[in-house]
Amino acid sequence: MKRDLIRLLAGILTITGLFSCAGPGYAPSQAASASGGTDSSEMARSSGMAPQRHPAERSGLATGWGQEKISSVSDRSFVRASSQPAGTDAIYYNNPEGIEAMGGDLQRVAGMQSAAGGLVEWGMKGRMGFLAAYKESGYGRRLVAGERKETYTIVLRNRSRSTLEIVASVDGLDVMDGKRAAFSKRGYLVNPGATFEIKGFRTSYESVAAFKFSNVANSYANLRHGDTRNVGVIGIAVFTQKGSRPWATPPNEIRQRNSASPFATAP
Repeated sequence: MKRDLIRLLAGILTITGLFSCAGPGYAPSQAASASGGTDSSEMARSSGMAPQRHPAERSGLATGWGQEKISSVSDRSFVRASSQPAGTDAIYYNNPEGIEAMGGDLQRVAGMQSAAGGLVEWGMKGRMGFLAAYKESGYGRRLVAGERKETYTIVLRNRSRSTLEIVASVDGLDVMDGKRAAFSKRGYLVNPGATFEIKGFRTSYESVAAFKFSNVANSYANLRHGDTRNVGVIGIAVFTQKGSRPWATPPNEIRQRNSASPFATAP
């Protein structure tokens, strides 16, 4: 099986004094904001693609094309254990009013959530910290509240013993190429125990366009593709590496031990 080349986050991007870690063994690069970033409308006009005709009828938040930021990546080979992910997860976002309308019985939860059987934790972070996160009662959706014009990042933490590949999407678009998201796309490699932030749609090996909350009409999905069907959702697909053992102890063994009862239940 041929090895596939994958972009690996190798640089450290600085925002408000905080750093995202590309994982042990990779040298950081100097990072700063690029001056004179391009917004969504300018980007769409230069692409020659027409936006959806009446997206303004839709309320709530979507993701626009923010200021360009330096975030260097390099190629590294990675062979997936399977063509299907070990697990997937989704976060739905909107403004506070939209969150209230979308959800029924909501409970405030921590900014990071577990996914893919505990292989990763992830969440959405704003300029001042993790955004307010809620979960519908029972096993419902996870909802995150944002504000228009605020930038955000996707925080990923590898809790396993092995390198993972994480394919991420925003508004149904792959964060690497800005096109329709799919499992077959390549993602970021996350080293064991490492935490890093995806800060925007990748524009080159050296930079990204920051994720920025916008209205639906000014979203990247509308201005670039004329399609707003999937705005308001962020997804991840987690792939393990061929030949690796992500857990020192198998997950089913952990689940069984966590559910052990000190007293036998009568049949």
